[in-house]
Amino acid sequence: MTALNHVPSLLSRTGAASALTLAVVGGTLVAPGLTSEAEAATHGTKALKIAASKKGSPYSYGAAGPNRFDCSGLTLYSFKRTGKKLPRTAAAQYNKTRHITKSQRTRGDLVFFHSGRNVYHVGIYAGNGRIWHSPKKGAVVRLEKIWTKSVWYGRVR
Repeated sequence: MTALNHVPSLLSRTGAASALTLAVVGGTLVAPGLTSEAEAATHGTKALKIAASKKGSPYSYGAAGPNRFDCSGLTLYSFKRTGKKLPRTAAAQYNKTRHITKSQRTRGDLVFFHSGRNVYHVGIYAGNGRIWHSPKKGAVVRLEKIWTKSVWYGRVR
């Protein structure tokens, strides 16, 4: 089924005025405010490259770049440079993302480390079970293997 098959139901849900703002581009239905999976992936891969470019930058609590970072400061900085806005803390970032499963994760998605229901750390998924992150005081931004199964995944919209 193509995106064109969904136009009538979308038109009935969006109303006549909004129907004028819908467009079909390259076989994909585009509407203002909606982010396609491909677009989200593009922002994620760009953010991943930005985070990787900060390799060796020192950890500093509360820092959000451009030369020092804490964990959520690195993700905030990296996505901001792609035009996406994230909240400041790891927990708030988790609440802002579209939650996905481990099998759905792709490079550029966020990886949230949790204890029970509390998110305490975030990094950017780099593939092969690894993340770019700013881990802790005395450490630097680095690529590291995910060390626990207590993680959730989120995609920046």
